[in-house]
Amino acid sequence: MFQGFPPDALRFYAELEANNEKAWWQANKARYEAHVRAPMELLLDALYDEFGEAKVFRPYRDVRFSKDKTPYKTQVAATIGPFYVGLGASGLHAGGGRYHLDREELRRFRRAVDEPVHARRLHELAAELAEQGLPVRGEELRTAPRGFSADHPEIRWLRHKAVYAIRSWEPAPAWVHTPEAAERVAGVWRALGPLCRWLDDVVAG
Repeated sequence: MFQGFPPDALRFYAELEANNEKAWWQANKARYEAHVRAPMELLLDALYDEFGEAKVFRPYRDVRFSKDKTPYKTQVAATIGPFYVGLGASGLHAGGGRYHLDREELRRFRRAVDEPVHARRLHELAAELAEQGLPVRGEELRTAPRGFSADHPEIRWLRHKAVYAIRSWEPAPAWVHTPEAAERVAGVWRALGPLCRWLDDVVAG
């Protein structure tokens, strides 16, 4: 059963940030498996019945097209559908939404935002989440997207290329090392459920 992330999980990533190289990783890989990946998998198991199958991301960075050639990610992260959870040296993070809208999804999203009934619902969802300390955000264009004027009443949302919200607990509170961490993550995901369902509805093919 999930008992929380051990303190060494945070220490592991603090040390990795200062020693992001193969030799250090190989010498400390057993710590990663026991104190990072294993508790993350137990957390996801604890949330499975409510949220479903999860995917834990590989710890290795894809450096082929990056100027930063450090080989290892400095946090462990996983997704369950539209939901995200991650842990690094600074603390725990949980969120959900659409972190990337492809061209067709973006076209459908903007078409929906251009319709008052959908825009009104998005406003309601964003306001409810803001009240819970989960402001909706996402990468945005600097200018109006093609086909829309800069003075469009929904220009704020039309500029979005992604739509999500994240709660970060930094620095990591004491409960990160207890089973309470699973309930905290689940609480964020439950709060974001209506937004995720709205996004699924409007961008589905």
